[in-house]
Amino acid sequence: MTSAASRTELRGLLDELHDAAMVRIAAIDETLEELRADRGSDVADDEHDPEGVTLSGEWSRAVALEEAARREIAEIDEAVRRWEDGTYGVCVDCGRGIPIARLRVRPFATRCVSCAEKAGV
Repeated sequence: MTSAASRTELRGLLDELHDAAMVRIAAIDETLEELRADRGSDVADDEHDPEGVTLSGEWSRAVALEEAARREIAEIDEAVRRWEDGTYGVCVDCGRGIPIARLRVRPFATRCVSCAEKAGV
């Protein structure tokens, strides 16, 4: 695969990841709306149900998943910004190129493996 083809592949991967995260956020928002409706119902006292997950537990889980998806979108958006300004695939610490293999696994990576290990990321 040529470098240009690899870059095109990576840009497509960024777009796919962005779209997938947006779909996850929409699904989570739907879940949160359902939980809001359940909280307003007469059976909102689920804290004492020994067999079920509480509404507050489900709410916390959904909010955490949404926050993670939003962080992922922010990382992807930053990668796209770097793509547009010509710095995509360049380690922010050492300035060397990030290997294509790493970018295929983590297309929004900002550091090469060596620098990521040093940074504890």
